[in-house]
Amino acid sequence: MGHRSRPQRDEPAAETDATDAKMSTSVLNYYEAIEKASVDMLNAARSGDWDQVVKLEGACVLLISQLKQAAREKPLAEDEARAKSRIMQRILLNDAEVRHLAEPWLPDLHRLMQGKSHTLH
Repeated sequence: MGHRSRPQRDEPAAETDATDAKMSTSVLNYYEAIEKASVDMLNAARSGDWDQVVKLEGACVLLISQLKQAAREKPLAEDEARAKSRIMQRILLNDAEVRHLAEPWLPDLHRLMQGKSHTLH
């Protein structure tokens, strides 16, 4: 039987590079997930499903919290930062349209909230 050599542990450089790339990719994945949620929110707003809009907004809050943690661990590379910028622009456009669609409902919501605040006290 031949002698088996033990793998040396001094070779993790490529492994570390792959891990760094995976961490950066996961940060971009959060931005992409938030963008998807913003598209879903916009579609729900267009169809008047405001309950779904609120649920998706809650999902975005959670994703943003997770994104902040992931972003602290590994900053984005320059090309990833450009991709992030493009994603953020699309998210902001979706958000602006959701807000525009919600505008007619805001006075009703305000009246509802005022009525509830009186019944809570």
